[in-house]
Amino acid sequence: MTFKELVVAYFQYPAIIAYLLLSAAAMVVFAYRPAPLVPTLITVAVATLVYPLVWYVLHRWVLHSRWMFKVPALAATWKRIHYDHHQDPNHLEVLFGALHTTLPAIGAATLPIGWIIGSFWDAPVGGAMAAFATGLLTTCFYEFVHCIQHLAYKPRAKVLVEMKKRHMAHHFHDENGNYGITTFLWDKLFGTFYDRSERPQKSPTVFNLGYTPEVAERYPHVAKLSGGVATGHPRKRGE
Repeated sequence: MTFKELVVAYFQYPAIIAYLLLSAAAMVVFAYRPAPLVPTLITVAVATLVYPLVWYVLHRWVLHSRWMFKVPALAATWKRIHYDHHQDPNHLEVLFGALHTTLPAIGAATLPIGWIIGSFWDAPVGGAMAAFATGLLTTCFYEFVHCIQHLAYKPRAKVLVEMKKRHMAHHFHDENGNYGITTFLWDKLFGTFYDRSERPQKSPTVFNLGYTPEVAERYPHVAKLSGGVATGHPRKRGE
């Protein structure tokens, strides 16, 4: 896949278009209810720094949780937002998160920050919109890197090669680590950063996140929605 083909594939996803349109709408609101330069810059900086931590927390303790599939009301959401992605990491239809799950998370992680910072300058709306637009655009960047990691594109930049290497280990070797997408700072701080050589044994749950056929017998909600529980490497199933 060429870089041009990667970009074309990226912009074919409705979620990306929605993020860009919403960020543009936030900028329009900001133009009508602006915040001064200083709080705007502070808001953008804080939102940019906080975002990777929020992603790490959600990825590690929510998406990789073993409690969501036990709750009937949450089973379908867990299946859609992450189980399907790990069942077949290269299945492009579930590469991007569903808007009804991503937008509330982006808003919760950014709007309060901008509102609080902007309030000190009597510009809470402008601050909130600056933070929200930052979160949306950061998400677009995350998803572009995520495309690089999962599509048949070989990056040339060393930093992107390293990102792809770590993320592919998360999907094909051991899911209990390397939770970052564009940065692994929080993995290093929380002790979940690893190289494959440090974990010679492949995780038996790397493709099912612990939702095994045995677990499915007790908590069948996801299995019913999936038509069973697939096991083994995605490319070798059905052989």
